[in-house]
Amino acid sequence: MPLSRVLRFFNFLANDIGIDLGTVNTLIWVKGEGIVLAEPSIVAVDVETEKIVAIGSEAWEMVGRTPDYIKTIRPLKDGVIADFDITEQMLRTLIKRVIKSRFLVKPRVVISVPSGITEVERRAVADSAENAGAREVYLINEPMAAAIGIGVPIEEPRGNMIIDIGGGTSEIAVISLSGIVSSATIRIAGDEMNEAIISYMKRKYNLLIGEQTAESIKLKIGSAFEDDDELSMDVKGRDLVEGLPKVVRVTSSEIREALEEPISAIMQAIRGALEQTPPELAADIVDRGIIMTGGGSLLRGLDKRISVETGLPTFVADDPLTCVVKGTGMILSNFPKYYQILQREKVAS
Repeated sequence: MPLSRVLRFFNFLANDIGIDLGTVNTLIWVKGEGIVLAEPSIVAVDVETEKIVAIGSEAWEMVGRTPDYIKTIRPLKDGVIADFDITEQMLRTLIKRVIKSRFLVKPRVVISVPSGITEVERRAVADSAENAGAREVYLINEPMAAAIGIGVPIEEPRGNMIIDIGGGTSEIAVISLSGIVSSATIRIAGDEMNEAIISYMKRKYNLLIGEQTAESIKLKIGSAFEDDDELSMDVKGRDLVEGLPKVVRVTSSEIREALEEPISAIMQAIRGALEQTPPELAADIVDRGIIMTGGGSLLRGLDKRISVETGLPTFVADDPLTCVVKGTGMILSNFPKYYQILQREKVAS
């Protein structure tokens, strides 16, 4: 049998997988099926037996509600692996959920990673996937994957600016000729916004709230730019003075004040990336504008604030939460086209 036919048969037996391994959520794309899984990147562990009790959505529901013998762990912090063993177990479980037993060959896996992580951190991600059952592992920078996922013609000699705001990192990159020309990565994103809200509620109201409550506040009334549609909501927590349950009403202007520090840091990173951009590519960005992806881009008014402060048109991508994992899927669907990009990102063995 000719080698080409052998390889085609081999690939039929395997199932390529694209993974957006995020600090907050993990999304998985499977060849021939599309996005098949989106779960919180969180694990519940029995500290006495060291066994995993729950992964994903089930573990997220346990946050702040567990007895002493169970703890919830976020194995990724600021976009990189903080707990190697737990990350590996989480990946293995999630991969088993999406790969059916009919596929006899281990999958080829493309994983998105923050562009600013170290070689050691990249190796840790690759090793986790290999130990979880991958045949081959390729890494792709998140802004590049996002650009591919939204259909940006990255191979052209034109500047395209992508801002990907996730849970652990904010990535800003100018892409041209299938490469990143200038970039900035800061470990300030959705998680830090939640922490800023928690700190604000403590400082102003002596109210202790949890991570889930802070996330809910951010989604419901959080904003980055003042507008006429001011919102408010009741927030439940524990009074730090009396130790009793308490309810306070907060407004969107208060939450905007709480979010000012992390948002200002993101704005500074955007300006830094623009300052590094060659003038010809900067001219392209003036024409094409800035494209925002990631869950953080959904913060109300953030696109408007970026546009006002940079003077550049700014757009939020359609379905920004899935752009990165769709990009990994498009890479696997046309592997020869993107192979050279993956080779440039390859981790040294």
